[in-house]
Amino acid sequence: MTDRGAAEGAAGRREERTRAVPTAPLPRPEPVTLAGHGIRLEPLSEAHVPGLQGAVADGGIHRLPFAPHVPAPEAVRASVRGLLADVEAGTRLAWAVVRAADEQVVGLTTFMNLALADRGLEIGNTYLAGSVHRTGVNTAMKHLLLSHAFDEREMLRVEFRVHHLNVASRRAVEALGAQQDGILRAHRILPDGSVRHTVVYSILAPEWPGIRAMLEGRIAGPQRSSRG
Repeated sequence: MTDRGAAEGAAGRREERTRAVPTAPLPRPEPVTLAGHGIRLEPLSEAHVPGLQGAVADGGIHRLPFAPHVPAPEAVRASVRGLLADVEAGTRLAWAVVRAADEQVVGLTTFMNLALADRGLEIGNTYLAGSVHRTGVNTAMKHLLLSHAFDEREMLRVEFRVHHLNVASRRAVEALGAQQDGILRAHRILPDGSVRHTVVYSILAPEWPGIRAMLEGRIAGPQRSSRG
């Protein structure tokens, strides 16, 4: 391909990613149950507190570095109440992650930083019990969340934000097919006084069909990827 042809191709791809979209803000999101691939995402309630206390204790995930959003077992109830206040205010959707086989609560996830006028949101505040890491639960959960965001909510952009030192989470997000947009330097001061640089990733609506096919192939594969 000539330099001119390459430039025209790049321009075409940029045009596709910035094509005109509806300008009316999306409606306020309402809690909904999402189910499939052996898990169920239930709208968060205080009834999930005991299960979440067990989830954060499982593997001691509340002690993991670079994850200050994971509460200690004794702080779970206050954390859930704070999330429910955000849901009531319309600024977040929050789910408990339930394993269908035994009805055990194994984690939590949210839609946050809702930008309804710009059709964007962030998937964040996610944590999963240590015993379900690398079992396919994360892949199944992300498929449900992304399907809901793009296919049901008609989002244009879904974002992920990760601590710059959290290599495992960065690799997991990259394995979803998300693209790195940049790094917000000295973005947050964490409770221990350390400074977090935040790595920002995103998936755009035109990219979703290919990513959906990849995730469905991974879920249906004879062996789940170690990234799940």
